Amino acid sequence: MAKLTTDLDKLGVRAGETLLVQASLRAVGPVVDGVHGVVRALRGALGADGTLVVYTATPENSRTSSSYRAATAGMTPAQLRRHHARMPAWDRAQTPASPTMGRLSEEVRLLPGALRSGHPQTSFTAIGPRAGQLTEGHLWSSHLGEESPARRLYDSGARCLMIGVPVWCCTPLHLLEYWQPDRQEQRYRCVVRAPDGRRQWRSFTGTRLQDGHFPAMGDALLAGPPDLLESGPVGDAHCYLMPIREAVDLADKWFRSTKD
Repeated sequence: MAKLTTDLDKLGVRAGETLLVQASLRAVGPVVDGVHGVVRALRGALGADGTLVVYTATPENSRTSSSYRAATAGMTPAQLRRHHARMPAWDRAQTPASPTMGRLSEEVRLLPGALRSGHPQTSFTAIGPRAGQLTEGHLWSSHLGEESPARRLYDSGARCLMIGVPVWCCTPLHLLEYWQPDRQEQRYRCVVRAPDGRRQWRSFTGTRLQDGHFPAMGDALLAGPPDLLESGPVGDAHCYLMPIREAVDLADKWFRSTKD
């Protein structure tokens, strides 16, 4: 763990800051105590005044996500009904983060004192002094938009640390989609656990999120101002550290230029 702490310090992680971490632990390589050791190193680098944030989304809980479409491809109507009946109802306190979010996200979600935002598809979890401010009031219609932790990370001057994943994996980059005049809306559907314990299907309308442009957008970020990104190793993983506000603003400018 001492090596990870040293690597985080060299990369530029600061005590007291708010840090969104998106990670591939496999890329980090062997660590004493595994994911627990990585979490301890991150919290140690941030200190008591820092806030650690992870993305604890559950994209399988949607009838429009790519995860859902892959799981239900080729099903007959009867099979589809059975699939819907077996879909776990989302519970803010109990439902694990999707395995696609990585083990780090679930480990942070389980920490005593961690707070999770109340979105059944795109929740964030935070631990630290700013956790409540970041996770409260996450509107369902605003998956990753103006009334979500993504916007609060942007407004608070938070940074994103991407451990062993591409720079375009920074989830708050989706904010720019909410700023486009031609953005499209769509109907979302999910299953949640009602206060009385019953399963309940709910529908709502929100901005249609797309990520086909993200790899090219990542190239634009890598080619951006030299002070935008810090890069270096954490364990065996190549990592990027960048300010969320500046990255989203640059990505928004790039995205608009591609449509001119």
